[in-house]
Amino acid sequence: MPLVRPFQAVTYDPALGPDISALVAPPYDVIDPQMRARLLARDPHNVVAVDLPEGSDDPEAPDYRYRLARDRWRQWLAEGVLVRDSSPAFYLLEQTWEHEGRHISRRAIMAAVRIHRFEENVIIPHERTLPKAIADRLELTRACAANLSPVFGLYSDPAGETETLIEAAVSETPLFEATSEDGVRSRLWAIRDRRAITAFQQVLAGKQIFIADGHHRYTVAIAYRDERRSHDAAAGLTPHEPAYDFVLMALVNMDDPDLIVMATHRVARAAGVFDAEMFFSALGERFDLQPASIDDVAGLERIPRPAFIVATKSGDARLAVVKADVDLDSAIPLPVSSHWKSLDVAVLQELVLRPLLGIHPDEPETLDRLSFVKDARAAFAVPGGDVAFVMRPTRMDQLKAVALAGETMPQKSTYFHPKLPTGLLFHALD
Repeated sequence: MPLVRPFQAVTYDPALGPDISALVAPPYDVIDPQMRARLLARDPHNVVAVDLPEGSDDPEAPDYRYRLARDRWRQWLAEGVLVRDSSPAFYLLEQTWEHEGRHISRRAIMAAVRIHRFEENVIIPHERTLPKAIADRLELTRACAANLSPVFGLYSDPAGETETLIEAAVSETPLFEATSEDGVRSRLWAIRDRRAITAFQQVLAGKQIFIADGHHRYTVAIAYRDERRSHDAAAGLTPHEPAYDFVLMALVNMDDPDLIVMATHRVARAAGVFDAEMFFSALGERFDLQPASIDDVAGLERIPRPAFIVATKSGDARLAVVKADVDLDSAIPLPVSSHWKSLDVAVLQELVLRPLLGIHPDEPETLDRLSFVKDARAAFAVPGGDVAFVMRPTRMDQLKAVALAGETMPQKSTYFHPKLPTGLLFHALD
């Protein structure tokens, strides 16, 4: 059975025109109320009206948010705002943007990917998930019976076998295009050629797919599939390869040199009064410390041991590097691999956040004192916290090693830029 298959996407009506910038949105988890309002002001049919519905969380309330999403989804289908594609296809997504003075292009094949449980070792996670986010996306999937956003997956193709397939597709006119608020241009093509589809299936045959982003969405897809299987079995139904056995993924070659992983920085608050002098004194037991500034961020890449920059609200900043005589295997007494223990984010979690600030994912009530910042300069301002940790990106080889060991990294260990847009296409599960 092929791991990936073409599907008939649900899209906005092509008659609306190729540029649907006013209708797409970033992923739901990066949208705040102000951005949501801006998106809907551009067009009331913007995907956030369904993907991030307003209203009550009470199922008995007349404005139950998931019921509103379901009704809106069905209304848009009935009115022809959304339509189903004429025939099954793979879809090529190309995103282009400027990064540090370079023009970057990233391409993904969007396909229906057969769902496997993680223990089957076919779809490989690398980050842990949070129950609250899973419950939200599961309710929305039940309401709309559709994958509204793709999971970001990675596959290995060092020989670039998929490049011929991709180049043939981009010679055609794209179905849709959209430009985001931060200037990322996304274009979408359909790939319907049978030989091209078969070629891509053969490239992925026997390969593993690593989840880059969308762990919650994939976990939801497993739960939803199991629910639907149970309901069908109770009704005496045995559908052949139903749509709910598959999940929408955007598949990117992890060997592409233009694949960019960025860092996510941490800002923490102490449980009580934060004493910077005591904090740095305790930090110095396991870390070499020296004065630092924003200009030292670039130099982090050259340090061979786990390292990050620590900045306090008072403006004091230090470069923190694990001391050469610190044995991480004994310092982090967890039943995990040395690959995991050598991650900057793991060292920060186990040797700093937990012992010095009392923050740890195993104690969810402490996580409201930890926030995340994408921009290093912004992190230096320590917004809403006492101390910030400016991180370097997790490398691709580290991601692969930890994932293959069957382990998951701390939350937000990776940030693949740019995010995949929501709204270019959808995968119906009925």
